Amino acid sequence: MTENGRLRSARWFGEHDLAGFIHRASLHAEGISRHALAGRPIIGICNSWSELVNCNLHFRALAEAVKRGVLLAGGLPLEFPTISLGENLMKPTTMLFRNLMAMDVEESIRAYPLDAVVLLGGCDKTVPAQLMGAASADIPAIMLTGGPSEPAWFRGRQLGVGTDLWAYADELRAGRMTQEEFNELEAAATPSYGHCNEMGTASTMTSLVEALGMCLPGTASIPAVDAGRQRAAEATGARAVELALHGLRPTELLTAEAFDNAITLLMALGGATNAVIHLLALAGRVGVPLTLDRFDQLSRRTPVLVNVRPSGEHLVEQLYHAGGVAAVLKELMPLLHGDARTVTGETLSDEVARADVHDRDVIAPLEAPLAPEGGIAVLRGSLAPNGAIVKRSAASPSLLRHRGRALVFEGIDELAARIDDPDLEVGTDSVLVLRNVGPKGAPGMPEWGQIPIPAKLLRAGVSDMVRISDARMSGTAYGTVVLHVAPEAAAGGPLRAVKTGDFVSLDVETRRIDLEIPEEELARRLECLDPPEPKYRRGYGRLYLDHVLQADEGCDFDFLRCVPGEPTQREPYGLLSGWIGGW
Repeated sequence: MTENGRLRSARWFGEHDLAGFIHRASLHAEGISRHALAGRPIIGICNSWSELVNCNLHFRALAEAVKRGVLLAGGLPLEFPTISLGENLMKPTTMLFRNLMAMDVEESIRAYPLDAVVLLGGCDKTVPAQLMGAASADIPAIMLTGGPSEPAWFRGRQLGVGTDLWAYADELRAGRMTQEEFNELEAAATPSYGHCNEMGTASTMTSLVEALGMCLPGTASIPAVDAGRQRAAEATGARAVELALHGLRPTELLTAEAFDNAITLLMALGGATNAVIHLLALAGRVGVPLTLDRFDQLSRRTPVLVNVRPSGEHLVEQLYHAGGVAAVLKELMPLLHGDARTVTGETLSDEVARADVHDRDVIAPLEAPLAPEGGIAVLRGSLAPNGAIVKRSAASPSLLRHRGRALVFEGIDELAARIDDPDLEVGTDSVLVLRNVGPKGAPGMPEWGQIPIPAKLLRAGVSDMVRISDARMSGTAYGTVVLHVAPEAAAGGPLRAVKTGDFVSLDVETRRIDLEIPEEELARRLECLDPPEPKYRRGYGRLYLDHVLQADEGCDFDFLRCVPGEPTQREPYGLLSGWIGGW
C-alpha cells in the first residue's frame, strides 16, 4: 500500500483520465478486463527462466503455480522476464553480470505498476541478483527458489553436481580413470533440472534466503522435482497478495539482525564462500554496515552442524528429509536473533518452532557439532590487507598452518599451459598462487580459485595443497584454498608483487596470510609495476571495470549502494511519459 492507503498500481489504473485510459487499455489488449484491474493488487512474477539455464528450466510451471496462488488470494498476477545467468554456459563468468541482472530486476520492478513481486530464482547468481534488485526497489517482495536437482547415480553411488566431479576429474588427470569411464560419468551427471544438490553456492544462497526471512519457512530445500515445490509456489503467490495489501518491504526485513542470522546459518552449513560476497553486496543495498570482520566474529562462535557435501557426506535432498533449513535454524536458535521478522509477518523463532530434526547424521545437535567453528574463516596479513577467506570446513587440517615457497601463475591461460607440465618445478610444500583473476583482473572474478593439483603430484598421491588467488571458487569445491584476496592484483594489491620462490605463510588459527618479504621490498616491487591494461574499453564491460568494488565490499557497483540518509525507494518515473511517445 502507498502512504495514502491506495495500492501502488492505482497510480496507473485508478485514475479516470487519459493516462488511466492508456494504462488500462494496454492490459485490455491482453484479454484482461477492467473488472480484473479494479482494486486488485497487481503481483509481478519476476521470472529468470531460460533454456540457457538448466537449473531454472522448470520455472514456467512454477510461475503458473504462483499465479494460481495469486488468483486464489484475490490478486492479479503479471509475469515478466529478466536476464538469466547460467553458471555453466556464461563466459567468462556469471559474476560479471550479477550486477547487470540486479539492475534489470530493480528497474523492472520500479517502472511497472506492481504492488508486490515474487522473485523466482535458483541458479547461483540469479538469487543474489534478484534480492539486490528487489532490495533497492523496496517494493514488497517474496522469493521462491527452484530447489535442488535430483542426485545423479554413478556406479551405485549418489553424486553431487560438482563436488564429486572435481574428484573424478583429478582421477582422470592422474591416469586412474579412463576417458571412457569419464564419458560414462558425463551421461549420468545431470538427471534433472534444479540447482546444485550439494551445499554449493545455489543451495547455500537459497538456504540463506530462509534465514533472511525473504521466503516462506520450510521452502528452501524442497527438491525441484517434488510436488511440494509446486505447493510452495502457490502459497508464495497467495502471500504476495497479503504483502501488497498490508505492506512489508525488503528494507524492513533485511536488517543487521537478519544478516547475522544468515551468516550464522552459512557457517553452520559449511556453505559456499561465494555467499560472503553476495551478503556483503546485499547489505550494501540496504545500508547495513556489514564487514568481513563480522563474518569472522560469527564464524568463531558458530559450529558446523550440517553433514552435506563438500564439507560433509550427504546431499541437500537428505537435508530436506532431515527437517530442512528450518530444522537447522531451530537448532541454532540460541545463536540467532529470534525476534527478526520474516516475510510472513511472524518472527523467525515463531516460524521454526514447528520444525524438527529427523536425522541426526545429517543435522547434528548444537551441543555435539561436527566442528567447533564455522565453515569459513577470514584472513588478513601482508598478502591480503583488506581480507581473504578460506573454507576451513572443506580444507585439509594439516594444511591450515603452512609455510612454503610460492609458485606464481600470471593468469588462467598460463595456469592451463603449465600446471600439468612434467617439468614443472613444484613440490608438495609449494604454495600455488594465481593472480589477475579478480573482479577487475579476469574480469568478473570467475570461479578459478580451485587451482588444480599438478598432474605429476596427483600421480604421486598428493590430494591437496595450499592455493591462493584473487578469484572465487565453486561452492561445491574443496581443498585448502585461500580466495578473494583483497585488494586484487589488478587493483594494485600485494598479490601483484609475489614472485616465484617467495615464502608465503598461512595460519588459519591466527587468521594470517603473509608474504614474507620486508615492507620496503613489497613497496618497491609494486612501484616498479605498470598499471594493467583494461580488458574492456566500451559497453557494459567498461562500466563494470570503472565501478566494481573489491571482494571485501561485495563486488557491487559503487553507485548502486545505499547512500546514508537517502531513502532506498524512489517513486516511479512520470506516469504520462510512457504514452506520449507511443500514441
